[in-house]
Amino acid sequence: MKTKALSKLMACTVVGSLIFAGCGETATTEVTSESVDATETYSNDEDGGHAIEVSGEEAEYNNINVSKTGESDGDEADFYGENSAIFATDGATLTLSNITVDTNGTHANGVFSYGEGTTVNISDSTITTSGNCSGGLMTTGGGTMNATNLTIDTTGNSSATIRSDRGGGTVNVEGGTYTTSGKGSPAIYSTADITVSNATLNSNASQGVVVEGNNSVTLNDVSLNADNNTKNSDKSDYYQAVMIYQSMSGDADDGVASFTMTDGSLTNANEDIFFITNTVATINLENVDITNNGDGVFLRASSAGWGSEGSNGGQADLYATSQTIEGDIIVDEVSALNLYLQSDSTYTGAINSDGQSGDVYVDLSDGSTWTLTGDSYITSLTCDADSIDLNGYTLYVDGKAYTEGTASTGEAIELVSSTGNGDGVPGDMPGGQKPDGELGEKPEGNEPPSGEKPDKKPDDNN
Repeated sequence: MKTKALSKLMACTVVGSLIFAGCGETATTEVTSESVDATETYSNDEDGGHAIEVSGEEAEYNNINVSKTGESDGDEADFYGENSAIFATDGATLTLSNITVDTNGTHANGVFSYGEGTTVNISDSTITTSGNCSGGLMTTGGGTMNATNLTIDTTGNSSATIRSDRGGGTVNVEGGTYTTSGKGSPAIYSTADITVSNATLNSNASQGVVVEGNNSVTLNDVSLNADNNTKNSDKSDYYQAVMIYQSMSGDADDGVASFTMTDGSLTNANEDIFFITNTVATINLENVDITNNGDGVFLRASSAGWGSEGSNGGQADLYATSQTIEGDIIVDEVSALNLYLQSDSTYTGAINSDGQSGDVYVDLSDGSTWTLTGDSYITSLTCDADSIDLNGYTLYVDGKAYTEGTASTGEAIELVSSTGNGDGVPGDMPGGQKPDGELGEKPEGNEPPSGEKPDKKPDDNN
């Protein structure tokens, strides 16, 4: 393979064709697979441009600085990577280590993986974004993002540190610290399958984690700290640490959303811990240290401003394993909850203390217990004789007072998704393929019914 001389010392390893946009210059070159390390700066100030773009090839960058300014707006940036500092697409494999990325522009994401077969591996690096709608790590269209030991800080609105959008993908994060300060900027916004391990997640204005539609977040030995004190939407009256929902925008398929947390800690500064609305969700908690410093409830399943009135409640299965839970639970009349306490889990709180509303099933097994802190109203109960401490209150099961010291056998609530695009038709979600035409063309199904603007999402700054 012939090697062309480069006008600047590039800190990279490349196989195939690569587009550089460094220090205001653009060049296409072919180089050997040997790696050259140097502190080099790649910058771009064009609206919609990239400092580094890798398409369909393998590339490696070490010990570089990346700077991005310039503006973009809407779907081309959020869905297809326009205006991101570093962009990988068309099945590329991009490896990044010991780099710094700084962006200052609207819709200027830090590192973007787009499309099925595209993989970004990034380690021991720092990403800082200051504009609105500018996430740290962004994955869409079925791409893959693997991150290790990163420090990411975002200050703009709608700028999650770990973010995905239409078409989703797979994100794996190991170690590091991820901090947001802007409105509508959770540490994680998931329309993908996202797993984070041994890391710290901090959100100073928004939810700590948001899961939308048929997607997942899995946290392993993570410290999650959330202070949701501002709103980016008027569709909900509540603040929470973890929100699970379906926005109806078409950015996430309908289905069961999943939040799993094992070990680590979850600390909430304001109001509720969990909020589920307009979707079916599965929550798995195991040995998590949960602290609610706010005055809200542990879990709220209820309707809000997303979906069709009367069928837009939250429906959830919550599995607690070796878990301590404190705080009330509220399930409204269009919502449902199956609460499974297992492996010596303990729950201290009241369920629907104001009276029967939505359907609730409680199952206590393997030495698990429930201590009431107020009168509670549920639909069905499975427990051993010594599982429940009424603590001076009354537990009503299907309208009848439960007698302390007796065993009970009940049936779980069948959870059925009733979400769609607002008129009973499921939302259309394109796959991971790039749409026909130039990058940025919207796929069919992007528009809401009747041409109306999609319901506003917690991370939607438009």
